[in-house]
Amino acid sequence: MCGRFNLTATPEIIAEHFQLQRLPRFQPSYNITPAQKILSIVELEDKSLKAVNLFWGLVPSWTKDSKNSHHLVNARAETIREKPSFRAAFHKRRCLIVAEGFYEWQQLESGKQAFNIHRQDNHLFAFAGLWEHWQQEQETLYSCAIITTRATDFMQPIHQRMPVIMTSDHYLHWLDKTVNENEAFELLDNQAYIEMTATPVSDWVNNPRHDDERCLR
Repeated sequence: MCGRFNLTATPEIIAEHFQLQRLPRFQPSYNITPAQKILSIVELEDKSLKAVNLFWGLVPSWTKDSKNSHHLVNARAETIREKPSFRAAFHKRRCLIVAEGFYEWQQLESGKQAFNIHRQDNHLFAFAGLWEHWQQEQETLYSCAIITTRATDFMQPIHQRMPVIMTSDHYLHWLDKTVNENEAFELLDNQAYIEMTATPVSDWVNNPRHDDERCLR
């Protein structure tokens, strides 16, 4: 499960990290929640990369009503090649979802402890994601989901699931539409978690309406 994350980097830092030709336009946030527009990286036909804002909660293209359908925030890596909701997107609509950290809650006897999971150097990283194009008559929606997998030894004390983080040397390979499904699936490993650390934070982040630096304290 991945239901909250943060991204407050400047457009210039993001453009440099992902080698974008244009600066991205997005809303920085300390507490990003589902049903918001989130900054994602996709590959264009000329192989260049573009930053786009996608609705977080994938709506399959075959759904009749985007508003009343079940918006899919996460996609399980274990079944991503078989599930009708994700199968087509995994084949040709893979994306990177930009982040600086994500939140997860550890269940303790005294209650839940929130953690900010981030790189040890506090640099940017990217979740492996899928995007979808839904259209009915005059209504169009571009949406996405974050891929999750079983927790590593590092994450297991906090939660049994975790989002897939793509290592930077695999960015282009993951986005490349010509890469077959088997090769793409092999990229959903746990190598990136070697560089991650978990910092406990206050329960201020528990409220999805709270969006300031206190979420990281």
